[in-house]
Amino acid sequence: MSNISSNLKYLRKKNGHTQQQFADIMGIKRSLVGAYEEDRAEPKYELLKKIAEHYDLTIDEFINEQITDKWKPQLKSQGTNLRILSISVDSQDNENIEMVPVKASAGYLNGFSDPEFIKDLPKFHLPLPALNHGTFRAFEIMGDSMLPIQPGSIIIGEYMDNWNDVKVGETYIIISKNEGVVYKRAGNRFKEKKELKLVSDNKLYDPYLIPADDILEIWKAKAFISTSLPDPAPEPTIETLSNMMSQMQKSLSQLNKN
Repeated sequence: MSNISSNLKYLRKKNGHTQQQFADIMGIKRSLVGAYEEDRAEPKYELLKKIAEHYDLTIDEFINEQITDKWKPQLKSQGTNLRILSISVDSQDNENIEMVPVKASAGYLNGFSDPEFIKDLPKFHLPLPALNHGTFRAFEIMGDSMLPIQPGSIIIGEYMDNWNDVKVGETYIIISKNEGVVYKRAGNRFKEKKELKLVSDNKLYDPYLIPADDILEIWKAKAFISTSLPDPAPEPTIETLSNMMSQMQKSLSQLNKN
């Protein structure tokens, strides 16, 4: 059960606003404020988001925490603070894998916790043992920073509750306010610093740091789907054969010395 009604009443009074004054700030009717505070109705998502931002809270804090004079918010950079994750299920109550195509990436930054936005995303299931347990989402990636994974490939990620479980060298989909949706390798453990180092497989791209407060979600890469099939290995040339022979001779010489 949420704490919207009690939290709204507490925060409104603490800030010295009447129900009418608060209604004017939010652009709603005073009767709605009364209904919310008396737990006869709950705000829609957009209004919920507006109220939380007005009081400098996350939506999760506003809904689930009991906010009183003794309450203190968790540090947003710890990686263990709760976040709202909206999901969709099929007729059998099984979680879907929602697909976030490139054209929906910008909207995802605003709608990742909105059930209505998630409901409208394409959905699918894969009968793979590795995807049987957990919450998964698929993201279409663009650019060549993670070659040989081709642009347009779809990365399937498993939702990470605890960012401290990020491991160096493994790949993740990072959702952040400034970078949007990116697919990278982790260059450091999250709990070691208040920032995460993102590394590309394509060495033409330099690693960079992203602040913890900028991160919205982290998904651990579990599989990928691509319509770009690999090219056949090139036929060996005289030059490559010569290099191979030269390397073999060096190896044999080294063995003889030992």
